[in-house]
Amino acid sequence: MDTPGPRAAEALPSSWPTVARTVVLLTALVSVLLTAFAWPSVRSHVHDVPIAVAGPPAAVKQVSAALDQRLPDGFAITEVADTPAAERLIRDREVYGAIDVSSGDPQVITASAAGASVAQTLQGVAAGLGQAQAQGAGKTSPVRDLVALPADDPRGAGLAAGALPLVMGGLLAALLLTRLVRGTARRVTGALASAITGGLAVAAILQYWLGSLESSYLANTGAIALAIAATSLSIIGLESLLGHAGFGLGAFTMMLIGNPLSGASTAPEMLPGWSGTLGQLLPPGAGGQLLRSTAFFDGRGSTHSVLVLAAWLGFGAALCLAGGLSKRRPRLAAAAAGNAAAQPSG
Repeated sequence: MDTPGPRAAEALPSSWPTVARTVVLLTALVSVLLTAFAWPSVRSHVHDVPIAVAGPPAAVKQVSAALDQRLPDGFAITEVADTPAAERLIRDREVYGAIDVSSGDPQVITASAAGASVAQTLQGVAAGLGQAQAQGAGKTSPVRDLVALPADDPRGAGLAAGALPLVMGGLLAALLLTRLVRGTARRVTGALASAITGGLAVAAILQYWLGSLESSYLANTGAIALAIAATSLSIIGLESLLGHAGFGLGAFTMMLIGNPLSGASTAPEMLPGWSGTLGQLLPPGAGGQLLRSTAFFDGRGSTHSVLVLAAWLGFGAALCLAGGLSKRRPRLAAAAAGNAAAQPSG
């Protein structure tokens, strides 16, 4: 009587070189993850942050020189004549704050809703200006928060933490749709529908439960939905055209590049080097900035973010169309060949 042989997996264990290669791969992945998420935070600092300085030209020059001495290359200064002009720039999201010397004593105007980290930096500047003016007497210049964060979330923790669900929502939608749904049109429809429902849910949680958002609920929903749709359609399009490699490329771009460089927890200008600019060209960064605009600034300053998200949305739709056509041609050719073979000979 023959006895069945042992299973191949039990009879032939993996070779030690295979184990070594796996360990090296895991070490590389852990290193990439740490670099992607820790490097922007550790290396973040104030550089070229746009602010306004309001007042007479001589006083403005003096304050600008003091700022450059305190934080070299830290601020990109726009000079304005008076307080209303500075406030207008803040509300239009052209600057993060202002130093107002139009009334003599310096006053610092912040907008914590635009970026809590920048507002804290400007508060430190206020302390330095007050001490310089009082010749070290410990005086602090008054600080006024023009566009403040909600009272229920004064640190903006919910808005900063909401950047990850925007990415994960699009990534999970792409993963499930590419695995469970067949047909390009059905996948695109599912991605858009899940973006809308996800936007409704995330906006409701952030606005009505956590109190992290203000202004129009529908506008906030639209910003979140657009970010999720741009992410999911881009990944679905890459998978449709390139297969598993396309899905991996899309997930890597959105999760390990777009999310850490979004500037959601600080500000794009505080990220090292060119990384902040790159982050605003990807859906996570553009979506976070768009949500700030709709939630606290009545949509002002959102043009760049909307254009970026619309471009990614169109890019994903074009990839889905190209992938669908590339898969359809072999089926049509096979059907035509089958019909020709089925016809009787003359």
